[in-house]
Amino acid sequence: MAALTDPDLLFSPETRSLARALYAGVKDLPIVSPHGHTDPRWYALNEPFSDPAQLLIVPDHYIFRMLFSQGVRLEQLGVPTLDGAPVETDGRAIWRRFAEHYYLFRGTPTRLWLDHVFEHLFDIGEPLTAASADRIYDTIAALLQRDDYRPRALFERFNIEVIATTEGALDDLKWHRTIRDSGWKGRVVTAYRPDAVVDPDFEGFPANLDRLGEITGCDTGSWSGYLEAHRKRRAFFKEFGATSSDHGHPTAETANLSDAAAQELFNRIRRGSEDERERKLFRAQMLTEMAKMSRDDGLAMQIHPGSWRNHSPSVFRKFGRDKGFDIPTRTDYVSALKPLLDCVGLERDLTIILFTLDETSYARELAPLAGVYPALKLGPAWWFHDSPEGMRRFREMTTETAGFYNTVGFNDDTRAFPSIPARHDVARRVDCAFLARLIAEHRLREEEAHELARELAYSLAKKAYRL
Repeated sequence: MAALTDPDLLFSPETRSLARALYAGVKDLPIVSPHGHTDPRWYALNEPFSDPAQLLIVPDHYIFRMLFSQGVRLEQLGVPTLDGAPVETDGRAIWRRFAEHYYLFRGTPTRLWLDHVFEHLFDIGEPLTAASADRIYDTIAALLQRDDYRPRALFERFNIEVIATTEGALDDLKWHRTIRDSGWKGRVVTAYRPDAVVDPDFEGFPANLDRLGEITGCDTGSWSGYLEAHRKRRAFFKEFGATSSDHGHPTAETANLSDAAAQELFNRIRRGSEDERERKLFRAQMLTEMAKMSRDDGLAMQIHPGSWRNHSPSVFRKFGRDKGFDIPTRTDYVSALKPLLDCVGLERDLTIILFTLDETSYARELAPLAGVYPALKLGPAWWFHDSPEGMRRFREMTTETAGFYNTVGFNDDTRAFPSIPARHDVARRVDCAFLARLIAEHRLREEEAHELARELAYSLAKKAYRL
């Protein structure tokens, strides 16, 4: 069979032999996936995936945002609409349209991931084109009907040790309960995502607070009852394996108000304040409140700021959240995080993992902050920078100041389940290439590099996320 991916992928000719040796020691390590968005229903029900398009194209915003940029409508790709308006439901038609435009992904990380999936998961060596589309579709569709391509079998085949999904604060976690009660040995845990009940700009926010009160038995009309409701939900999520919370705020802004001031602010927000400054201040206060709760209950806190969500209001109204129109923005960390850090930044048993979509902040702000505050760690290159170049830049701009051990390894942050091994493979290759360069420049001993390669691929994520 012809190969779509080269064994020396991402290895520089000058240090290739060193990178090969490092990679050989980590390529088969178990996958720790501490943050992502795969659907726990898959593992709970363990039903066959319906067709290649529904598995690989429809849920993957990396794919459909590129196609949309070239004039392909989301309806043509089967992306569901909020109002139930018709979209393409023929998987083969979606696949053909995707194959006709596959050339658009040349040089992108999506191309690396998909070629890896085609070759290593489906044993396909033929490039995807309009001419090969039906043959490849038929090959994948036939395999998906086999028991060894069901979600649990793939979980085991991918050598996943643990995977974390992400659920909103109001989720009943019924699929996690089904997984737990099934007796299956695969480890699938949840993570606490409270955006819908901490962000006044989240759609349905007042009703969300009412629902939070109903399911916890707390008075979410009062500040103390509202905070207690969060504590109860966090404890409930921990029952289903949660070791982290996740916060997708527009900015990294934090605040540390007095109890009286926080209570008054909450009262105004609860009454439906239209003052944008108050709404921003409330989000900022809640990041600090969540950090204090993490100090108390041990959940690692992930902050994912800096995305202008739903940049196109018309696409948001038609298709809803997470449909590819989120755009990075400039993000401040030094002044924005100071109130939170003044409160809990010196806590040695607290882990706050910072992500960014603003690469200019790595060397100037993030690495110096993580390089001194015990509570802070740096999350890996994320989303738009989850790419070979993005990962290299991350290492180059943060290592000199924060070192390796103030970072948390890699997480794939994906909804595209089959791409998980590919994404981890790319991260391991990039890190091994970076370490090989340090060896060649006599900045790192080879035995240290082998130890570091394992830490970056496996151990740091387990430690940071307490897995």
